[in-house]
Amino acid sequence: MIREAYLASAATAAALLRDPGLAERWSEPSALPEFTTGGLARHLANQVTQTVTYLAAAPGSAAIPVLEHFTRNDWVTTGADSPDNVDIRRRSERAAASTSAAGLAGLVDTALAALRAAVPAQPRDRIVDLGEWGLTLEDFLRTRIVELVVHADDLAVSLGRPTPPADPAAAQVTIELLTRIAAWRHGPLNVIRALARRERAPDSISAF
Repeated sequence: MIREAYLASAATAAALLRDPGLAERWSEPSALPEFTTGGLARHLANQVTQTVTYLAAAPGSAAIPVLEHFTRNDWVTTGADSPDNVDIRRRSERAAASTSAAGLAGLVDTALAALRAAVPAQPRDRIVDLGEWGLTLEDFLRTRIVELVVHADDLAVSLGRPTPPADPAAAQVTIELLTRIAAWRHGPLNVIRALARRERAPDSISAF
C-alpha cells in the first residue's frame, strides 16, 4: 500500500509540475514565505528525483522508527527562519535557478519512470541509508508521501490552481504521520482537544 501510495503521489506532483502557469510564475513569490514558486517546485520535485538517488545507493544496515526521524531533525521545531530551514530553501532556490519549469518537469518524468520499476522491485527488508541513520523503505516512503502531499498543496495554491486530490492511501499516511508528530510536539491531550473540543482547543497543533 505504501509503495503504491508513494508512486501515486509522485505522479500527482509530476502532473502539477507540467502546469503551464509554473513557467509564468517561476520567479514570483510562492504561497510559502521566502520561497519563489520555482524554488518550491524544485523542493517538490526533490521528493521524486532524490528518491532515485537513495534507492540506487547501497542499503543501510539499521533503521530507526519513523517518528524518531523527525524528532532528531531540528528543522521540525525551529521555525522557518532557523538555519536548517533557511538552508533547505537556499538549496532549492539555487537548484531552481539552474533549470526551468520545462526542464524540471522532464527530470521528474524521467525519475518517475525509473521509480515505477525500482520501487516495486525493492526487497521487503530494504533499509534506506540517510547518512546519520536509516529508515525502512516503507517508512522512508512515508516521509516522502508527506512532503509530496503537503507541497503539492503549496504549489497548487501558489499557481492559483485547485489542489489536486491526494491518493486516498497517501492522504491517510499523511494525516497519521502529521498527527503523530503533532502529538509529540504539543502533547496528545492538545491534539485530542483540537480535534474534538473547539472550546478547549489550543491555538495550534501544527506538526511543523
